[in-house]
Amino acid sequence: MGNKSTSSQLPTALKLGNTVTTDKSATIENFNKHFSTAGHAFHLATPTPVNCPAPSTATHHSPHHFSFTQIQIADVLKELQNLDPYKSAGLDNLDPLFLKSSAEIVATPISSLFNLSFVSSEIPKDWKAAAVIFKGGDTLDPNCYRPISILPCLSKVYESQVNKQITDHFESNHTFSAMQSGFRAGHGCTSATLKVLNDIITAIDKRHYCAAVFIDLAKAFDSVNHNMLVGRLDSLGFSNDCLAWFTNYFSARVQCVKSEGLLSGPLTVSMGVPQGSILGPNLFSVYINDVALAAGDSLIHLYADNTILYTSGPSLDTVLTNLQTSFNATQLSFRGLQLLLNASKTKCMLFNRSLPAPARTSSITTLGGSDLEYVDNYKYLGVWLDCKLSFQTHINHLQSKIKSRIGFLYRKKASFTHAAKHTLVKLTILLILDFGDVIYKIASNTLLNNWMQSITVPSVLSPKHHTLPTIATCTLSLVGPRFILVPNPLATGYLQVFAR
Repeated sequence: MGNKSTSSQLPTALKLGNTVTTDKSATIENFNKHFSTAGHAFHLATPTPVNCPAPSTATHHSPHHFSFTQIQIADVLKELQNLDPYKSAGLDNLDPLFLKSSAEIVATPISSLFNLSFVSSEIPKDWKAAAVIFKGGDTLDPNCYRPISILPCLSKVYESQVNKQITDHFESNHTFSAMQSGFRAGHGCTSATLKVLNDIITAIDKRHYCAAVFIDLAKAFDSVNHNMLVGRLDSLGFSNDCLAWFTNYFSARVQCVKSEGLLSGPLTVSMGVPQGSILGPNLFSVYINDVALAAGDSLIHLYADNTILYTSGPSLDTVLTNLQTSFNATQLSFRGLQLLLNASKTKCMLFNRSLPAPARTSSITTLGGSDLEYVDNYKYLGVWLDCKLSFQTHINHLQSKIKSRIGFLYRKKASFTHAAKHTLVKLTILLILDFGDVIYKIASNTLLNNWMQSITVPSVLSPKHHTLPTIATCTLSLVGPRFILVPNPLATGYLQVFAR
């Protein structure tokens, strides 16, 4: 159980407001205060906007009705048996190893408890209490730390069953916009990026200008308004019993920060989808779904809290005017949901491979009057996009990551068995190459060839294993969308990476 992480390293000092504290007890309380109020950013930074309604269909009721169905013992048993015994227990101290070991005994009473919660529209208060640990360096600024919530194991088992029911309802009734990919089966970062790139490349091939705004939201998941979300579920046909259940689910939630054996006092969390929960991502997708309707004549794609707004045309002035109009409407839509635009991290990009570069590009501005920065590179859903779609920046990042990992494996080669080395190569190198490879494969052959020639290191795997000698030369091929390790017959003790 040595890898169960239930606490974090406290910094030597922490600043909250104008006060710096070095006392550990005060520091942990300040952390909890900071994390529990993270969702208040909109109210602190933006006065209540006028004429900022929620997305228009929020008041249109769906003809499709949804009610909870009884949870079956077999489903709970399977969920308990699949628990990771190395996960940490929540504040209730109910260890997942115990639940996993006793699954056949406790599945029946736990199922009854879950179904009773449906009938009463109440959730045990212990299941709504989160232990928060955090990651970050030794810095005074609490914004540099990322909270990680640990919820009671039983609450996550319960939420998993609830999530399956609402997901089936959403998907069967096509609830989600085609412009939204986050947390949906059959969708992912790669498919979302491919959709956007296909639109942009199609425009470029027509010799059109294409401009995009990459929208960044401040603490989006923490800022969800519970009443608005329940209202959204109401409009989607959820029964009164379901709405009462979700209202209770969001009410009286508390959290404590846990670190170095210390536990802060509990604080109420009155906004946001619960961190670390199973339902949270799906509920957030429901919350922002109708933002897609605000795009107007532009195109939009939503992936969790990542939004890209883009448009194209033969006239750059017209393109930027349309983009500004759509951006204004999208900002109003987010404001209607009480989600705050992070203007400093929201960026513009003008995609252009061959058209004359404009002498001066018109600014895209926020509703607050700030000009957005134009950038030549932006990391979108894990892939670095550049304004010429050459993927030079992305490949440079891949090269840097791969070289550092190959260097580590080479330095530590004596510490691992041959089988372990083979596994490490797959997990630390091929995993990086595989992510988004169907996207960056459109880079020029010259660029890819230069890259593969640059990644050459000495033997990592033992040369005596003739079937899998080593890694050294990482070679990309455009034959297929994946990479495999194959021996290089021309270099003893070396291995090449080819597409599979």
